Amino acid sequence: MTRFLQKLARDQAGATAVEYGLILALVFLAMVGAIGTFSNEVIKTWDTVTETSKQAVERS
Repeated sequence: MTRFLQKLARDQAGATAVEYGLILALVFLAMVGAIGTFSNEVIKTWDTVTETSKQAVERS
């Protein structure tokens, strides 16, 4: 059992996997934030198109 614990303490593969996991989580959070901001801008654009179209129809 002690040999297993010593081997586990020297193993670096787990640390690398954790580091990659943290990097992946940060990239994911950045993507979610960017998509949220982008979607808000798209919604504003379509709201402007809707209002402009309504005004054009009313003037006709």
